[in-house]
Amino acid sequence: MQPSVSIKELSLNFGSVNVLKALDLDVFPGEFLVLLGPSGCGKSTLLNCIAGLLDVSKGQIHISGKNVTWEEPKDRGIGMVFQSYALYPQMSVEGNLSFGLKVAGFKKDEIGTRVKRASEILQIEPLLGRKPVELSGGQRQRVAIGRALVRDADVFLFDEPLSNLDAKLRSELRVEIKRLHQRLKNTMIYVTHDQIEAMTLADRIAIMKDGIIQQLDTPHDIYNKPVNLFVAGFIGSPSMNFLTGKMKGDTVVVDNEPVGIKGYAYDNDKPADGTEVVLGVRPEHVSVGDAGKAMPVSFGLEVEIVEPMGSDTLAWSRIGSQPFAFRCDSELNVNTGAKLVVGFDPARASMFDKAEGHRL
Repeated sequence: MQPSVSIKELSLNFGSVNVLKALDLDVFPGEFLVLLGPSGCGKSTLLNCIAGLLDVSKGQIHISGKNVTWEEPKDRGIGMVFQSYALYPQMSVEGNLSFGLKVAGFKKDEIGTRVKRASEILQIEPLLGRKPVELSGGQRQRVAIGRALVRDADVFLFDEPLSNLDAKLRSELRVEIKRLHQRLKNTMIYVTHDQIEAMTLADRIAIMKDGIIQQLDTPHDIYNKPVNLFVAGFIGSPSMNFLTGKMKGDTVVVDNEPVGIKGYAYDNDKPADGTEVVLGVRPEHVSVGDAGKAMPVSFGLEVEIVEPMGSDTLAWSRIGSQPFAFRCDSELNVNTGAKLVVGFDPARASMFDKAEGHRL
């Protein structure tokens, strides 16, 4: 299958600073790809390169089989939605939706058809006569998305479109964007630093750090099999527990306390005894009480801090001197100072080489 967007050996330098470093990325027709990472990792820069808003230093960008590396943004067959709504304040919603089409020379009937279709899809028909100042934040962002939709582009680019909205609106519009993608089946590339947005929206996620894609995979595989310590720590809230220790047979010795790992599936050869490793266990993969005792690995802990979170409770403890968090049902009465038996299945854990950070 020919990629909808293909990026080959893409580099971008600002003076002596290498922002993007020989990136390769293929995005397939109809795919929803999310670029995820912390501030400064290069995700918005990469999106702006695809859009033609930044000139690349090296490499090529192909959209729908055409080399667009040096094409103007208007000639790339893209629609773009920015973090700021960037609506024309003096124009009505209908005027904002139709303005780009008028400039491009579309006929009146075609403009009307496209505006009607976009407003129906986004459920903004009652707002067409209003000015941006009369709209809520969520409504403005819908109009901004509509302005991209009317272009009828092959590829849609979203640069953190929900970051200016409150949590409830973000959640609502996230569902709308997913529904929009399922309906249109266009290729969409979406930038965010919000892992919940990434996990819920994406077909695949590209996790970036320092201008390099660390892992490109499905949300399921990134969550369950992170390729390195950075990815493992970035995905998950609260973060994965990291226990530093040394290999000894089928255990990792953490501050003189052996933690069993029999059943862990190594990607390569099992490390030799004495190798420094980091054992990663997600708090939600830890069972408590009788369920913990039934796990392949179980041990006793004393609760130090309790964080009620409504649907469940997050408890903090320690293994040796190292922090260890676990989730438990909110119906379970967990108090500070309580001594509990917890357990986990090593088959669901992750292990990393301490020196290099890669998955073992």
